[in-house]
Amino acid sequence: MKIKEIIDTLKIKTDIPVEILDKDVSISTDTRTIQKGDFYLPLKGTSFDGEKFIEQALEKGAIGAFYIDDNNLPNKKAVFIKVPDTLTTYLQLANYRRNKLNPTVVAVTGSSGKTTTKELVASVAGVKYNTFKTPLNHNNEIGFCQTIFEMPDNTVVLVLEMGMRGLGEIELLSKYAEPDISIICNVGTAHIGRLGSRENIAKAKCEIVKYQKGKYFIAHDDELIRKTVKFDGEKIYYSIRDVNILQSEVNYSQFEYRGNIYELNAGGKYNIENALSAINTGLKLGMKVNEIQEGLKKYKPIEKRWEAVNVNGFEIINDSYNANPESMRAFVDTIFDLYDNYAIILGDMGELGVNEIQYHKDLGQYINNHKKLNSNSLIITIGELSENISKEIVNCKKIHFKDIEQAVDYVKQNITKDTRIFLKASRSMKFERIIESL
Repeated sequence: MKIKEIIDTLKIKTDIPVEILDKDVSISTDTRTIQKGDFYLPLKGTSFDGEKFIEQALEKGAIGAFYIDDNNLPNKKAVFIKVPDTLTTYLQLANYRRNKLNPTVVAVTGSSGKTTTKELVASVAGVKYNTFKTPLNHNNEIGFCQTIFEMPDNTVVLVLEMGMRGLGEIELLSKYAEPDISIICNVGTAHIGRLGSRENIAKAKCEIVKYQKGKYFIAHDDELIRKTVKFDGEKIYYSIRDVNILQSEVNYSQFEYRGNIYELNAGGKYNIENALSAINTGLKLGMKVNEIQEGLKKYKPIEKRWEAVNVNGFEIINDSYNANPESMRAFVDTIFDLYDNYAIILGDMGELGVNEIQYHKDLGQYINNHKKLNSNSLIITIGELSENISKEIVNCKKIHFKDIEQAVDYVKQNITKDTRIFLKASRSMKFERIIESL
């Protein structure tokens, strides 16, 4: 990006010399990785102030920096651009690059499954088009900007994951991303502690269409989404009810959807349902069915999402990237459908608000009353809140532990190597420690 483009985008008056205006620069927000010739953009947070590192950025070779406070400018010769807010500046410049390269932007959100859906869409689109996607954990406004600036110039399809913790956050992302196609995987209870109700969560998720440029909205067939979304373009709704499942195994699914047969290297109805959004996106991108089939078959689950690992003879399915009531129910549904000999290890679900105890009790009741629950099933719970899951289970074997170390000791001493172990919890539980300890 040329400095002149930066000035024009931000609509700033400046007396920077013409020879400087024509320089190409990369925008960097991190002095640890800044390169010679970069332009430093200092971000601010509750516990950090990037402006304190302007001098360090210049010493490492940056040719200039944005700033807000005159008092933070070092006494050095460089190009300084004063702005009202550096995050807004970052977003404006990202939006400029988004429109300059002008890829087809597919925006994905949902209470659960949005990362998997993003990966599925990218896998499908990548069969035909140069495709770039949001890296892991980059689904907020800063991550959005980083994704835009990391995007190769030849990108044809850009798949963006959009996360949120409150109202207005997805609207902000939509404003600067300007999606061509938007997807809502589902509306569940993740972050209900912050938003108070599923209705508010639906409202927050449906902000994704607020600044949409394109005419396609793809969503899980949920009456709440149908009632909430305000969109004038074509609405496409999908559901597992639209599918005929032909084969279902731990890491493989085959299903028929609208007269065509698809294969997926992942088990579980919820993964099939996520795949439906990718199929519909592929069709709207002008792809042929055989290309979409190829893209789904190439998909590989990412770390901590239905990830199969072998640890010292233990076969483990790790799905501990995140957890909420809906994803937990889908998780146990899949296990009960596909397996006879298993141990399920469940941990606390986070950010469920004042009703967090009841949500855990409800999950325990759901497991206990499941029509496919095997009386020989073993349910292990770990953590303070998950004890409420365990207390509701009486129709199969169960045991609760306060911490991971106790649970691992139990597994080593009591679970045979022919028993498949399943892990599910919110990320804060750090269930990867179970695998490390085993």
